[in-house]
Order: sequence, then C-alpha cells, then structure tokens
Amino acid sequence: MNLTILYRGSLISCNYGCEYCPFAKRSQSAVELASDRQSLERFTDWIAQNTQHQFSILFTPWGEALIHPWYQQALAKLTHLPNVNKAAIQTNLSCKLDWVDDCNKERLALWATFHPEWVSLEQFLAQCWELDRRRVRFSAGVVGFPKFKNAIASLRRQLPSHIYLWINAVKRALSQLSEADRQFFDSIDPLYHLNTHYYPSYGKTCRAGESVISVDGDGTVRRCHFIKEPIGNIYDPKFEATLFKRLCTNETCHCHIGYVHLDYLELDKVFGSGILERIPETV
Repeated sequence: MNLTILYRGSLISCNYGCEYCPFAKRSQSAVELASDRQSLERFTDWIAQNTQHQFSILFTPWGEALIHPWYQQALAKLTHLPNVNKAAIQTNLSCKLDWVDDCNKERLALWATFHPEWVSLEQFLAQCWELDRRRVRFSAGVVGFPKFKNAIASLRRQLPSHIYLWINAVKRALSQLSEADRQFFDSIDPLYHLNTHYYPSYGKTCRAGESVISVDGDGTVRRCHFIKEPIGNIYDPKFEATLFKRLCTNETCHCHIGYVHLDYLELDKVFGSGILERIPETV
C-alpha cells in the first residue's frame, strides 16, 4: 500500500506572533514538549517497522516544529528508510539548516512560509538560498495580505527563478480585495486562483480516508484534518481495514492540504510528485 500521512502531534507553540494565528507566540512546558517528542519517536518507529507499506509524510504542526531537534532528527531518520518515498514539513525557516545534511535529500522537502512582520526579507532569503545551495527541494510562500505586496515582489525578484512562490489567499477578505491586488497575486503565483475557492465537497469522493490520512500524536486516524470523526488508530494491528473510499461529509473544502485530494479537481495532475510540498509540475 502507498499511504500519505499528514502528521500533527501535540505541538501547539510557535516562535512567531502572526496576528491571524491562534498559536502565535505560544509556549509549552518541558513536560508537554517531552510528550510531543515521545509521540513523534513512536510514530517514526512505527513507520520503520511497517515495511509492507510505502509512505509519504507531511508534518503540519500547529506552530513551528523545526526549532526542536526531535523534528530534525525524525526527518533525517524517515528520509533514510527504504519504505519512505518522501518526508516533508511546513516551516517558517527560522531554524539552523545544518541538519539537512543528515537527511537523504532525494526524499526531503520543505514548505516554507515567509512572515514579513516577524523576519526580514534578507534573513528569509538567506535561508532559501542556503536550502538551494544544499540542494534541498522546497517551495516558499506568503499569506496574501495586500500590505505585504512590496515584500512579496522583492522576494519573487530575489528568489532563485526555479523556486515556486505560492500565495495563500485570505479568503475572509477576498470580497474586499481590489482587482489590482488580485492581478498582482496572480502575477506572482499563477496558481493563486486555485486557493481562492471554497470547493464544493459534500458527497464528493476524495483520496482522504483511503490513501491519504491524518494522524495525531496518539496515532488516531482521521480522514483529514478537517473532519474530526476518528476512523481508527495506526497502532491497531488491523488499521488498514479502516482505509477505503468515502464521500466527504463537509459542505466545502478550502485549504490546500485538503482540496488537493478531491478526486474531481484532479490537482494530482497539477502538482504530481510535489503535491505534499506544494510544488507544481510546471508553472
């Protein structure tokens, strides 16, 4: 079985303070962080033991994970396992990057977000150039607030030309977005329009729950991050029996890590092997 896992443990802390994020500048106790580490180590051990499956893994933490060494170590371990096709993670790139040399870079990928209010353009660009120098596959992106337009334009101008720069639409504010702003975002990200929709999903087939699952720190399996009903647990020896095609029970789907798996959108043809790290086949 080829299985994609979106893993989100108990980490809910971040070193940045973005106003739109509920986990901004939140910290956790040493006990809470130790629990997150133990859960992650259990998960990576489980992946290593289940050699009958091939895995692709995207870490989608509520906060910044790569400032903690156990996430760096997990990526290094996973990328060297023969039954792991890819291990990717969402990050603000505020960590040191020397750990990537411990990874199999053929299987490592990063989804990096630039937060102009919390890091300078020069610092973020330096991290991007460093990743590129170390031959790490990554995408970079920014939340699409018009107030960030100058920084976004500078980022696109100075990024290596082969690095895809995505824009996350601020959907609650789309009705107030000027046509000039929309055209600007389209000029930066040719796929920006894909992220501006609430896609009808109720009763639609989706790879979530069949070949794509969400897993939390306790091993609880859900179809995706956006349907809270558990369908099983990876630590159950018979967990594979819970994986089959289901119809979506949500009215709409609007987050990239969700709607890319809706069958009718056929976005697997757009992103291909880069679907986890948000890198399209061609732009």
